[in-house]
Amino acid sequence: MRSIHRYGVGLAFVAAAGVASLLAAQDLPQEVVTHWNAAGEPNGYAPRWVAMALLPAIGAALLGLFAVIPRIDPLGANIREFQAVYEWLAVGTVALLSYVHGVMLLVNVGVEASVFQLVTPAVAALYVAVGFVLDRAEQNWFVGIRTPWTLSDEQVWDRTHSRAAPLFKVAGLLALGAIVIPQYATAFLVGPVAAVALVTTVYSYVAYRRIHHG
Repeated sequence: MRSIHRYGVGLAFVAAAGVASLLAAQDLPQEVVTHWNAAGEPNGYAPRWVAMALLPAIGAALLGLFAVIPRIDPLGANIREFQAVYEWLAVGTVALLSYVHGVMLLVNVGVEASVFQLVTPAVAALYVAVGFVLDRAEQNWFVGIRTPWTLSDEQVWDRTHSRAAPLFKVAGLLALGAIVIPQYATAFLVGPVAAVALVTTVYSYVAYRRIHHG
């Protein structure tokens, strides 16, 4: 599948989110809930038309950014080495935003549901997808575990990503715990990924020291 087709899939998700906004418009309150706290209680609001347009607009902007990055990255040629996976990451990110937008609309038109339980499977799937991307990512400035040490040494980049990839997949599986124990949803959704970020950052430093300082 060519790049234009993959980005077309992403645009279809953005368009679907926009159509969903229009269909739900007359049933939405003037002030739409756009954020929930760790207990799943509403704690953030936006005017109806802002809420209808915000996530679709962000999705469209992200697609444009993903398309531009290989052209502006000094290591853009490396991105082209895993371009298909990179572009599917763009599609997956936009799909997640569109799905979250749909959940937000459903809750605001009166559907009784747990936001965290609905959103969790999509977030978990994205974490697993990121794991597959990291498995294939070549050294670049925008996508991957970008620390001073991975960006300074391609060998450190490769070692760090070979370890980060399975950890992100595990983080995706652990995130599903938010469905089973919704009162700890934030911990399940954020905790594993935060731990992976810390571990891989430290590992990249250790790997660099081992290679360059024995």
